[in-house]
Amino acid sequence: MSEEKGHMDKAKGKTNQVKGQVKEKLGEATDHQNLKAEGKKDQAKGKLQDKKGDVKNKLNQ
Repeated sequence: MSEEKGHMDKAKGKTNQVKGQVKEKLGEATDHQNLKAEGKKDQAKGKLQDKKGDVKNKLNQ
């Protein structure tokens, strides 16, 4: 069960990274600095979630 949680964290992380990339690109295209910053924040959050999933999976091996 814990391994599933690790995979879920990784999936959420990847989703947030993609969402952040879209927001960042949209912010750049529309010259909307807040949206661009929000995209970078989402990407960072996604990277942390991905690493959290890696740690959970490693601990459950």
